[in-house]
Amino acid sequence: MPNTKFDAKSFNAEAFKYKVGTVPNLKMNEIKKSAALAANLDIKSVFANQDGTGYARIAMRGLLDGDAVNYDGQTDITATSLKTFEQGVVVVGRAKAWVERDFSYDITGGQDFMDAVAAQIAEYKDGLDQNTILAVLKGVFAMSGDAKSKEFVAKHTTEVDGAMTATTLNSATNKACGANKKKFSLVFMHSDVSTGLENLNLIERLKYTDKDGVTRDLTLYTWNGKLVIVDDGMPVEAVAATYKLTSDTALVTGKTYYTKSGTKYNAVASPSVDNIATYYEVDVPAGEEYTSYVLGEGSINFEDLGAKVPYEMSRDPAKNGGQDTLYTRQRKVFAPKGISYEKTSQTTLSPTDAELSDGANWALVHSGEATESQRSYINHKVIPIARIKSRG
Repeated sequence: MPNTKFDAKSFNAEAFKYKVGTVPNLKMNEIKKSAALAANLDIKSVFANQDGTGYARIAMRGLLDGDAVNYDGQTDITATSLKTFEQGVVVVGRAKAWVERDFSYDITGGQDFMDAVAAQIAEYKDGLDQNTILAVLKGVFAMSGDAKSKEFVAKHTTEVDGAMTATTLNSATNKACGANKKKFSLVFMHSDVSTGLENLNLIERLKYTDKDGVTRDLTLYTWNGKLVIVDDGMPVEAVAATYKLTSDTALVTGKTYYTKSGTKYNAVASPSVDNIATYYEVDVPAGEEYTSYVLGEGSINFEDLGAKVPYEMSRDPAKNGGQDTLYTRQRKVFAPKGISYEKTSQTTLSPTDAELSDGANWALVHSGEATESQRSYINHKVIPIARIKSRG
């Protein structure tokens, strides 16, 4: 009996691609609705005209700058010209395959899994693209190659001693972009962080109604009008406790006091009020630090460049009594606004997530002079990308 689900001879790649495309890609669709991802015709054009290259540099017009002179009838008017900036962009290629045995079809009484396969691939691609975005953001906030890139990281990072509060998001976006903070529209966060905000009644869960009219909750929320995507793949790291000099003037029963030796804090076994002025106490306990990312409208240029054969089937009639393998491929560009991928450390024609996460591969867009002091850099406040590090 032929396996109509995975019959390599009858498999219609275009029909399957269409079926995958009609399944709601919930997370990516919501990210696109937030306008954080923006199409870029320059990116699409440069890769279409360069015979499938995996890396390109796109020219960006500089902004008018320079000081005006006094117009008093005796001061010469000086002229400056626009500088051209360049942004490096890279194509991220990913491929995956799944295998199904003929026996699976036979043992289930001819169950056709094609709709389920299409639905799962759509969801799988959601996760794949989200992993790419998170790797890109990790790399951007690891930039350290020049002073302006370091300044971006510092100004666009907000560290909270404890858990997020009602004012954290507004303060973080203002620190990053000032008056341009209105551009922010999307927040990625861990479920531990979102739960804390839920407990404070600060965020609301979105719902999705499918084609059958069934409504269900999503792992998507809104906070201050911004879309929140909850994902436990967000960065979490263990952090040590922080300490401060105690303000106590008398010993508090049950409190542990510490003395400092170099960078180490040692608990005092028998504290004495005579030495209390030299004692430290825990300021923020040891725990886990969560990283959340805030993105704005058009903060990431996105283009799906496609692949020659995005979906195809291969049949092996002997293996496991007969089996078919579905292959999928994709090539996409995720280019953060104002940040250039410099391809400093990349082994093949497509970067791995580890290479995208490497700060050495990223730099704030600039005019390209070899000497850093001679460069003009893009104003970091036009880049609506921010990071919040909190304890919850």
